[in-house]
Amino acid sequence: MDLPSGSGGSASIGTTSRSQPVTATLSRYESQKRRDWNTFLQYLKNHKPPLTLSWCSGAHVIEFLKYLDQFGKTKVHVVGCPYFGHPNPPAPCACPLRQAWGSLDALIGRLRAAYEENGGQPESNPFGARAVRIYLREVKDGQAKARGIPYEKKKRKRAGGGSSAATTKAENTSTDGGGGDGDGDGRTSGIISSSEVVPVTSTV
Repeated sequence: MDLPSGSGGSASIGTTSRSQPVTATLSRYESQKRRDWNTFLQYLKNHKPPLTLSWCSGAHVIEFLKYLDQFGKTKVHVVGCPYFGHPNPPAPCACPLRQAWGSLDALIGRLRAAYEENGGQPESNPFGARAVRIYLREVKDGQAKARGIPYEKKKRKRAGGGSSAATTKAENTSTDGGGGDGDGDGRTSGIISSSEVVPVTSTV
């Protein structure tokens, strides 16, 4: 895990190797949330003109999401492409790579939680802004059409013991899982590390 220095701890004098695992180990979700938060703070630091968290708005969050597209690995076909709407193109094309919708959706969920955990007020949370929700919906619909992928929630079965829990988990995958770029379901690793963040000029 790429945890900041000081987040862990060394064993005190006189302890045995058996006592070392007592150091709290973050879950995959918590580790990814910490990395995402540090990445966003680094983005603000490198922003031109400089941005502070208190001045960050939904528009800046959308700018950040668009900035991340340059690191995307998901092919999103343009309207003129012969593979537009084709879920499994038989050959490569020149269409751009983007961040998958599921990755961005999961990322925003983690950043929204991290913002409040770091002292931010829910009513001023830029990651929960209406503009951000609209942007994510547009990305979702656009990628669904371009890639021929239906994003529909699975209906819960009224009968059956284990099916309901499994379905609920599937429905919530995009908001509580890992959020990396892949096939658009938000279940892979992180999008970008803070070390990859480069200066960006505001377009807002």
